[in-house]
Amino acid sequence: MEKILEYSNDELTVVWKPATCIHSAKCVHGLPEVFKPKERRWIQMENASTNEIIAAIKGCPSGALSYYMTAEGKPKEEEAQPEGTKVEVIENGPLMVYGTLNVILADGTEEQKKRATAFCRCGKTGNNPFCDGSHNK
Repeated sequence: MEKILEYSNDELTVVWKPATCIHSAKCVHGLPEVFKPKERRWIQMENASTNEIIAAIKGCPSGALSYYMTAEGKPKEEEAQPEGTKVEVIENGPLMVYGTLNVILADGTEEQKKRATAFCRCGKTGNNPFCDGSHNK
């Protein structure tokens, strides 16, 4: 089962899926007062407004960060299929595939990915075939 962490304030709950994260650091560069990867509680929501945090999350290329309004509760799994699939080559980074995908892994197991999936292009990942940001080291 995938590890999922949540960080909340009175208005907003931020959801982080570490296994999905490609460590592009767009959140860190976009809102460094909130996203502090070297600190124990790395998402410090009290340091920015709800709208600023939402804007930073929307810039997450992998979909590892998402959010929901705390008062509304956790959203149900998205059932709708996207209209199409989009593939984007990230310079010095992963191959990003946007849309719902069924990925058959080398051992024959199948995973369904929704929204965005980052595939490793360099072969250095510890989470094959998905990018884990190892190319940054």
